Amino acid sequence: MKLTLAIGSDHAGFEQKEFLKKWLSKQGYAVKDFGAHSADSVDYPDFAHPVASAVEKKEFDLGILLCGSANGVAITANKHQGIRAALCWTDEIASLARQHNNANIVCIPARFVTDELAQKITETFLATPFEGGRHEKRVNKISC
Repeated sequence: MKLTLAIGSDHAGFEQKEFLKKWLSKQGYAVKDFGAHSADSVDYPDFAHPVASAVEKKEFDLGILLCGSANGVAITANKHQGIRAALCWTDEIASLARQHNNANIVCIPARFVTDELAQKITETFLATPFEGGRHEKRVNKISC
């Protein structure tokens, strides 16, 4: 069974979010778009918080957030206790974020990666399992 995904972006990530939504739908994923719904200027926390809340409440398996640098959405999402949002600009980092950190939201810097690389990052993030083991102890120490 395919994962359920929450996705969101600000204006800088809007076009890439739309690209990823189409690709994810073709792959058979159930995707809910939390906005933005245009390239008009908006505030990234208005979209990062709803995605993070939905993943934290386990309404969705994983989340995808995009903004210009991905720093804003990552910082915002990581304010939620049950979230481990990882800023990923390569597929190798996306793989390690899942394997070692059990990241549950991937944050993509839309102004710095191509659509094709964003797709590869997302694909890797969704396909990579958490390794557990020695990493489980570390992940369990993250929450305050």
